[in-house]
Amino acid sequence: MEIDSVPVESSVWVGRKRYWALLSGWYFSWTELDKKNREKKTVSVPIGEVVTVAEGRLEIQPQKRVEDTDRDFTLFYVKRSSSSSSGGGGGKGPLWSLGRTQFCCPSRNLRDQWVAQLKTALKTHCPSRPHRLLVFINPYGGKKRAKEIYHSIAAPLFELAGISSHVVVTERANQARDHILKKDLTGFDGVICVGGDGMFSELLHGVIGRTQQEAGISEHDPTVMLQPCDLHIGIIPAGSTDCVCFATVGVNDPVTSTLHIIIGDSQPLDVCSVHHQSTLVRYSVSLVGYGFYGDVLAESERHRWMGPLRYDYSGCLVYLCNRSYQGIVQYLPADPQISSPRDNTRCLSGCRVCSESTERLFPHFDSSSSIYSRQISQYSNEANGEWMSVEGRFKCVSLTCMASSCPRSPDGLSPSAHLADGTADLILVRDTHPLGFLTYLHRHTTTQDQFDLPFVEVHRVKAVRFTLPLEDEEVCEYEESEAQSIPEEVLGDPEKPPVDEIESCRDGSQHDLAGKRQDEPWNKKKGRKWKKKQDFLCGLCCRKPPTVSVWNCDGEILPCTEISCRVRGQLVRLFARGIEEKGGTWKCHKGSRNCKGRCVLHP
Repeated sequence: MEIDSVPVESSVWVGRKRYWALLSGWYFSWTELDKKNREKKTVSVPIGEVVTVAEGRLEIQPQKRVEDTDRDFTLFYVKRSSSSSSGGGGGKGPLWSLGRTQFCCPSRNLRDQWVAQLKTALKTHCPSRPHRLLVFINPYGGKKRAKEIYHSIAAPLFELAGISSHVVVTERANQARDHILKKDLTGFDGVICVGGDGMFSELLHGVIGRTQQEAGISEHDPTVMLQPCDLHIGIIPAGSTDCVCFATVGVNDPVTSTLHIIIGDSQPLDVCSVHHQSTLVRYSVSLVGYGFYGDVLAESERHRWMGPLRYDYSGCLVYLCNRSYQGIVQYLPADPQISSPRDNTRCLSGCRVCSESTERLFPHFDSSSSIYSRQISQYSNEANGEWMSVEGRFKCVSLTCMASSCPRSPDGLSPSAHLADGTADLILVRDTHPLGFLTYLHRHTTTQDQFDLPFVEVHRVKAVRFTLPLEDEEVCEYEESEAQSIPEEVLGDPEKPPVDEIESCRDGSQHDLAGKRQDEPWNKKKGRKWKKKQDFLCGLCCRKPPTVSVWNCDGEILPCTEISCRVRGQLVRLFARGIEEKGGTWKCHKGSRNCKGRCVLHP
């Protein structure tokens, strides 16, 4: 319920300049006045983006310093700047930084009134801000700077905003997931990962798993309705790529992400559940990829000693192998009247498609109904859909619930994909000449349409099934029987002792699976080797071209080839707001006494 506060206004000083300050509704603004009381530039800050207000003169950089004065107060707020001009690595959204302005009032009583009114406005307009957070730090991910990033950047900002945190430094794979599943989380408003996409995946599985446990819902049935999660997830990027953070915030910047957490931003996110027969394998938010992307991940496991460079090396090697794979892809199309992967729209902050999808996914929403009951419509509508089937030889099969953008590919795998519309984009790249496939890959780094190629097709879907042709399925069954121990290791054994690198512990178990698939192309049932025509370049890189590939699920290799995927609309929520448009013009809403369009959000 919105409460309209009584406007507060007075003359204040900022440095040697006189301003007229006004607190009205959702905005706090201050307008510069000249000697004749004529208004000049106005700065307007939404109350929702005020970090805190403190009495006296307060500084936190380079170290915290407080000077108690009778007539001063300090305002901390979100300040924006261009990511390209501020070293943001070519991000799609603006960089956020901590703005700070010191105000001097004519009297102490007026100062106290301003501080009290601003704090009241924060409580009134920002009731969903977190007060206590559970923070997980992966000290081994990326460049191994996660602990430094948290203690030097995030922790001081949390302290400034009055947020308490409990920190857990992980020592083994899936420790964060197990902690969320088993420990008492009473009193926590969110869970935060300081790491990369692997650490985020652990938190994702933990939060979803705990929510379903408490609701008494089995995650293994692909037709079951999952309970959307109330516990928010925050990401402070400290990994190698940080794809999820880049796709939901627009930049990989720890300060920007921390400020989103502090002000309590909330971004719903679709999640894809991946099943093999009647068993849940994993959850995915960015990429489920077969063929090229699976081969690159499997090959990169052989070269972990190279660090992040192993992905570039493995990509070149797999490209030269020029592999393609037979497969049957069945999918349940989404409504083309709502959106399309070729409509050239972008999912930005306040996205219309995602907002309207909330009403479509939860049509019976009201304050008294449970979230669980609201999701029934998602599956009742799907039951009436008609499945489509595509069979052929593919370079890669990709399913993504978001654009999957990153600094190297600013537009991502599917530029028009949405974060929270209850759909995913299925991308099928058929077998083609190596130069044609290179053109497809190169277009991911440019603004050219990667779908405008004769061998590429893309569909917006709600569910997908992938199976092998009969002869390839026989080979796959034998290979999977040889790797029966892989699934438990892939998902992580809580009792497994720590290794030198936590990322090695996460992904090392998949190495054997990839090796078996590539080195043992036998047909057990027919008692002879499986023969396949060797591709043009394959002889340069491998002796025996594999019959089947592996699935890359958000950087993890799946232990099975035949899978089914279902999109779970708005299953989780992140401390984010989507990507903001660069260079957007912000107008003041009743931010000054005589606004004539001259107001800016920040100087």
